[in-house]
Amino acid sequence: MTTHAHLDADLRELLSGWVAPTAEQEALRRDYLAHLGAHEQASAKAGPPAHFTASCLVVDEPRERVLLTLHRKVGRWLQFGGHIEADDASVAEAALREAVEESGLPAGALTLLPGPAQLDRHALGSGFTRCTEHLDVRWVAVAAAGSEPIVSEESLDVAWWPVDDLPPDLDASIRELLAASA
Repeated sequence: MTTHAHLDADLRELLSGWVAPTAEQEALRRDYLAHLGAHEQASAKAGPPAHFTASCLVVDEPRERVLLTLHRKVGRWLQFGGHIEADDASVAEAALREAVEESGLPAGALTLLPGPAQLDRHALGSGFTRCTEHLDVRWVAVAAAGSEPIVSEESLDVAWWPVDDLPPDLDASIRELLAASA
């Protein structure tokens, strides 16, 4: 069996040292640590039905645009993200890998900002198989000037959006993440 022990340890270290910006985020931080303590392989897709994921919001250097994906399963504009894989060296690396895979941008075009920017726990719809809930750890990455995305098979579309003209149905948590990245 492929192990995620190093990733669960990375999550524990990240979350133990993370200073949450709000009381709501602090409550999630504590819930995430409790979930880690209660489940082995908590970062594995094959682990518990509620498991950790990593995601990444991509912004341009002046923070005037945000790159979003029209998610194939969800049917809404979202940040890039997904399951943490056993061969990821860290959860931050998983977030960056997801951004690269789903945006089509080269890894060298993205600079991951240090530390998680936000936690978001959300239930999943029927489009997902055994996953019932994601405990998402979110980062922000800055794209190099002139970076142009390529639509992946996981997306219906990928596009740059002006921060003052975002999709109307964009989840409030992503708006909060964008505001925190400014």
